[in-house]
Amino acid sequence: MANGAVSTRYTDIGLLLLRVGVSLSLFLKHGWEKLSGYSTMVQHFPDPIHIGPHASLAYALLTDGICTVLIMAGLFTRPASALLFINLLVAFVFVHHGHFFSDGHTELVMVYMLVFAAITVTGAGYFSVDARLRK
Repeated sequence: MANGAVSTRYTDIGLLLLRVGVSLSLFLKHGWEKLSGYSTMVQHFPDPIHIGPHASLAYALLTDGICTVLIMAGLFTRPASALLFINLLVAFVFVHHGHFFSDGHTELVMVYMLVFAAITVTGAGYFSVDARLRK
């Protein structure tokens, strides 16, 4: 294998690890709770952009519960990552008010935002359903 091909393969492995690891983390912590506890969460879910708690929770469920699974599989990766990035940006600005240094959760929101922004730009890589569909 040529040196460029080896470098590309390592990049694809890195994208796979990043995609699956971060998406699985977000799904297990936030996605599963929204999928399994929607009816109880909607009663106290924040409505940061004033679209209603049902719509806010539905969008969060879409991103945290469904888009994360799509990203793990590498299916519709760029649009799913973009939707997740938007959700995280809204949480960062309107829920955490961008208080990076004073709120313990804001740092993690920022890390998730950066990862999903990177995945939106790069795509899923070779080890993905998206790559198989392109062939």
